[in-house]
Amino acid sequence: MRTYRYFISCKSRVSILELTNRSNADCDVENLLQNRADTLPTILRVHELDGIEFMLCAPWDSAMYPLAYIKGVHLLFWPTWLDFWRGDRTALIEEFGSEENVRAYYGSLDVADWVERWKENLRRAAECQPQYLVLHVAHNRTSEMYTRAFAATDEEVIRATIELVNEIACEIPEGCKLLFENLWWPGLTICQPHLAAMLLEEVDYPAVGFMLDTGHLMNTNFDLRSEADGAAYVTKIYRNLGAVGKYVYGLHLHQSRSGSYVREMMRCHAGACDPLDWQAAMDYVMRVDRHEPFRTEAARRILDAVQPDYLVHEFLQRSRTDWEQKIRTQKRALGVL
Repeated sequence: MRTYRYFISCKSRVSILELTNRSNADCDVENLLQNRADTLPTILRVHELDGIEFMLCAPWDSAMYPLAYIKGVHLLFWPTWLDFWRGDRTALIEEFGSEENVRAYYGSLDVADWVERWKENLRRAAECQPQYLVLHVAHNRTSEMYTRAFAATDEEVIRATIELVNEIACEIPEGCKLLFENLWWPGLTICQPHLAAMLLEEVDYPAVGFMLDTGHLMNTNFDLRSEADGAAYVTKIYRNLGAVGKYVYGLHLHQSRSGSYVREMMRCHAGACDPLDWQAAMDYVMRVDRHEPFRTEAARRILDAVQPDYLVHEFLQRSRTDWEQKIRTQKRALGVL
């Protein structure tokens, strides 16, 4: 466990679990771990990390991802789901084109089957004995990506999320925190404290809180020109949470400054309402949500303000070399190298 010293508020020292994100998708196992069981322990040791926040995309291989290293589990996510939850067949056909495509995306045309997939994901997560789980609170139709002319409101998505979580909470491992993560789509942007508080108050599970994703929050502001701007914005929004802020237990630390690109896409696609194919949607998301490391002391200002229990260095990586370089870069920005 890493110990950082702070000289703000009433805390003189806070202990943090310092982690990195990892999944067991084939691309991660092959490109990042190089199909070797000794890669992960080596990287954690060399970079003085306490473990990983793990996403289960396939059956868990405990030899490749030992139990001792798994501190949190990031649950699966369907970016487009509100229309399915509501049973809005017209909206689903407009988005997916056919019932066959709807079935392929959700695994069924029956919402009850989809809910069971959530429960199964929780049961698999429980096998990893995590201290916390992460759940995205967001909804987006691909037809709205470029224009950001969203049909759903933040409150509608949050209320639907509360309904969903209350159906699946019975499978959450006892004593495990459930942390809601912010995005820039309708749902939890964490920019409205009363909506964040709604999740705390109405979810029927006792150990809930938030995983504040700094890059996702930066994606809600098109005017950020520097890391300093980003840190000032993140810390301002965090402080605006008031009492709700004490429930921010985790931090996904990375930066994303893509406002000029988002504005250009909004201008080029004004009035467009056609759904995107999977590749076009992914290309857009990757250019918006960049998951780059912080390179300046701006990172430390965010960490000092939030003082989380869990610090996750969360990046997109092309290779093991790229992954390790980004960890080093951000740790240097935090002043720990």
